Parts: sequence; C-alpha cells; structure tokens
Amino acid sequence: MEQTTDRHDVLIVGAGQAGSRAAMALRQLGFNGTIALLGDEPEPPYSRPPLSKEYLSGSAEFEKMLLRPANYWAEKRIGLHTGRRAVAVDAARHFVRLEDGATWHYGRLIWATGGAARRLSCPGNDLPDVHTVRTHSDVDKILSTLHAVSRIVIVGGGFIGLETAAVMKKLGKSVVLVEGQDRVMARVCGATLSRFYEKAHRENGVDIRLGAGVAGIEEESGTVVRVHLSSGESVAADIVIVGIGIEPAVEPLIEAGAESGNGVTVDAYCQTSLPDVFAIGDCASHSNRYAEGARVRVESVQNANGMALTVAKRVMGAAEPYDVLPWFWSNQFDLRLQTAGLCSGFDQEVLRGDPATRAFSVAYMKNGRLIAMNCVNSPRDFVQAKAIISEGGQVSVDVLSDSDRALTNHAARAVQESGDRFRY
Repeated sequence: MEQTTDRHDVLIVGAGQAGSRAAMALRQLGFNGTIALLGDEPEPPYSRPPLSKEYLSGSAEFEKMLLRPANYWAEKRIGLHTGRRAVAVDAARHFVRLEDGATWHYGRLIWATGGAARRLSCPGNDLPDVHTVRTHSDVDKILSTLHAVSRIVIVGGGFIGLETAAVMKKLGKSVVLVEGQDRVMARVCGATLSRFYEKAHRENGVDIRLGAGVAGIEEESGTVVRVHLSSGESVAADIVIVGIGIEPAVEPLIEAGAESGNGVTVDAYCQTSLPDVFAIGDCASHSNRYAEGARVRVESVQNANGMALTVAKRVMGAAEPYDVLPWFWSNQFDLRLQTAGLCSGFDQEVLRGDPATRAFSVAYMKNGRLIAMNCVNSPRDFVQAKAIISEGGQVSVDVLSDSDRALTNHAARAVQESGDRFRY
C-alpha cells in the first residue's frame, strides 16, 4: 500500500461543482498558496446536471460538459488529482488519509464531496441491471445497455427520475415510473404543478404509478425481468433506474467529530465545527433565511457555486456570510422548469397564466409574502420572482394572478434595468 505524504495550504476534497469552483474562486481572488483538488472519479471536473438530460440523450458529448479545459488546472497552479478517495480526517493534526494509504496535510480543508446516489433496500437492489444517475460512469453503464433493452422501470418522481423518463421516451423506450408519494416532485412544488407534469408525462407515454413502493426486483440468470410493487402489482422490466436522492458523503468528517444532521453542519461562512475545516455544496447543512432559518441541504449548481465563493472569501480574509436565494431548473420534454425560492410551508398557491399554453407560473405565498415560484417556459417570471423574493417577497396576489401584468416592484425593475444581472 502506498504510504506518501503531501501538504497544501488548501486541500479540497471533492472535484465536482463545489470543489472545483472553490479552487477557481481562490485563484480569481488572488490566493497564491498551494491548492490541491482531490476527486474520486477518474475524470476532470465536469457539470453534473446534463447527465440526466443532454448526455443521456446523446445530444451532448462528455468533453462539452467539462467545467474547464484539461490544461486549465495546471495553468492556475491547482493540483488536480483524480481517482483519489479520502477515507479519514485527523482534524487535530490537519491531515486527510486516502484510500491508497497516502497522507495529505492541509492548512485549510474544504470538504466538497456531494453525496452518493441512494440505493433501494429491497431484494434485488444490487443486480447489475439496477442503475443510478449520479456520475459519468453511471450514465455510461446505462447507455451501454440501451441497444438491448426496451422496458425500463424508473424509481423516483423527482427531477432525476422525470428527466430520465423524458429522455427514455424520446429514445423510444417503454417507461414505467414508480413514485412512493401521491404526486411527483412533491419536495419542490405544490399539487397544481405536480398534476401538470404527471399529465405531460402520461401524454408522452410514461406510465406513472403513484403511491407505490418497490417490494423487490426479480431476476432470471442474474438479469432483471420484473419489478414487484408494494401494491402487489408486477411490472416487466429489462433495467431499473433509481433516482431517489443522495446520501451526503460526510462519514470521515463525522468520524473526526464534526457536528452533523442531514449532512455536515456548517455556519454562515461554511465552516464546520472542526478547526480550519469547511464544507460546501450538496453535503453541507446550513441555516437558510429563505427557509425561515431552518437548516437545509440544497442540491443545486447555484448553491455549490455560492458556497464555494463564500469559502474562498473567508480564506482570503474577506468574510461574507452565505445568503443566496436557492434556485433550480429542470428540462423535461419541451418544458423548461425554473424555480426560485423554497416552497416548503406555503399557505397559498397562486396560478399565473394558463397551463394549457405550456407557459405559466405557480407562486407560493406564506403570511402574505412570496416565498417561491415555479416557472414553466416563463423565464421573465423567473428573473423577476428571484428579485422580489430576495427583497422580502412583497407583491400582491392580484399582480401575481394576472399574467398580463409584470411582476414589478423596486427589485424587479432593478433587474430589468441591469439586463442579464441574474441570468445564468
């Protein structure tokens, strides 16, 4: 077993969106110390969202998904080390131990490992034909089988499951989508939008089974042939694709003594309870004012980028608390969904526009304030909603419900005047 040591002023564990952005931000802010970026995947940093959309459909090459050209990291003096997995942290002695036995010392540690795709716990969950959609390797495994399969069961009615279902239908596959709750996308929207997306998928040939769990996966000679549901029904299948969320990859930090709860706990500057150890991105649980101060893990590119910049500023001595409005997007068939804010706890749902036009929005109010908005093929609503929510959510229901009236207040006008200020 390899026994080597190395030391860096900043050691970043996790070379995904958050980790790579932290390294970039440090150099952009003028950090001159040594930076090492460790990733457990063999590829250089890449954008993960296209995996369940453009890459899975074959409309985007992997090289186009790279966050930066291959030579960027060396040019910026960022030591990129792929295929290296961290398995332990010694916070007192400031080092990380890797799976291969190497010991890497740090001045500051940024933990940006994201999470691993959550697996089913039923019999048959570990069969070769049961897939997840989390990494480049995951999707390549699915793509390698598609020429020989026609019946696909997708488990999970969130963004990943629905995006995958849309791609599989475009590729001519038979798709059954199984969702344990009584509607799809229940975590990110209200019933109006859920029913709209259920209808859209069914119109495109997706067989959606709601309120259904997976009791087991049947195989013959090691190959998936059927999925048994908790309802007693059985669905024929050639492969199963599971999209039921992630498990935050924080075990080494927790074993080192970091405070945790649905991920690793961080403060307003993304610092953990361990000295000189930060955590960012999908694995970090932070107090968010858009969730009324509750602790949340936000799994989005926006959150990864925002936390990365917060940590980089903190390292540079220009501390600014992380306080950025969460936003998300999803592409399914011809529907571009953009979401501003967090809708949990809303007490009023306001429809803006006509769903039949396939360009409308749903606003979510709480105590008379706008807290979130789902925008379907309505980018103007999305941009203006982000501004309004960021400025306190003061907008009347009359304005929200009238799609012929712009969502104008001081914040929305400021966005319009500054052009692409909030565009991504």
